[in-house]
Amino acid sequence: MRRVVLFLSLVITTTTVASAAAKPHAVTFGKWMPVKLFVGPTEDKTLPIQVRPLYIDTKLKEFTTGETHYITDRLFVVRRAVRINDSLPSDDKKLPKWMWQRSGWLLVDTATGRVSQITLPDFDPFYSDVAWYRDYAAYCGLSDDAQKLFANVIAIGHKKPLLRRQLGMASNGDAPDSECSTPQWDRQPPRVTFLPKNAAKFTFTLPDRSIDLAPNNDEESDK
Repeated sequence: MRRVVLFLSLVITTTTVASAAAKPHAVTFGKWMPVKLFVGPTEDKTLPIQVRPLYIDTKLKEFTTGETHYITDRLFVVRRAVRINDSLPSDDKKLPKWMWQRSGWLLVDTATGRVSQITLPDFDPFYSDVAWYRDYAAYCGLSDDAQKLFANVIAIGHKKPLLRRQLGMASNGDAPDSECSTPQWDRQPPRVTFLPKNAAKFTFTLPDRSIDLAPNNDEESDK
């Protein structure tokens, strides 16, 4: 009898855990809200944008801006928006001085409810404009000192960029797209064209996923 009781307890526990694991997560967005985005190296200019909250099981996880891009039927990416406290130590500490900024990109798994940040080398929240195709992201980025401009292509889940090519020196323009227009994707063959404003445009063809990339960043295909 004791063995029967233990067996039934094990079955009930296993069933309960399996049911909990199979419980779907509710991934929803709230209403769009108009806000002022602070832009520019000195953040002394603003642009009107819209942000909306991202909820996982009715709990607020992040604020986002722009449209979503579905990679699979359960994975999508969306750009993050954050509020930064711009208060000085001498300011009134009762009311923080919030300012909205665009940040990096988030990967959302609708099956598990997990929200994670995507690593984009050289990505600059002010200058970089990402173009997505499947699980690939193409964008122009800046070096840490904001002096060099790079063309980047990354694949989610890969540590090393598929492409990192210097395009020249950054000019520190006043507009978010002053350095490089949004890259343009083609499907057949899968390739992306970069359109830097102070350098010649070029096209990068995606490598075969079955081929291991070399350790350096010189494995490029220019056409």
